[in-house]
Amino acid sequence: MAHMVNGRDGNPKTRGVKKYKGEVVKAGSIIVKQRGRSFKPGANVGIGRDDTLFALVSGVVNFKPNKVVSVIPDEK
Repeated sequence: MAHMVNGRDGNPKTRGVKKYKGEVVKAGSIIVKQRGRSFKPGANVGIGRDDTLFALVSGVVNFKPNKVVSVIPDEK
């Protein structure tokens, strides 16, 4: 490991979109890991304390033009 000049060696953050439009997700699946509210929760999507968006139901991911993420429930 390289020597750190400032004495700190922070772990990288694995943020970003984890599931894209049209992908099938199970309830509880993480869709977007983010810092702040870049993407907003829509229908059937919850938001965690760290602004992570996750599926409340199983279904298909959908992104709307204004960065609203929703999950369309699968028919069973």
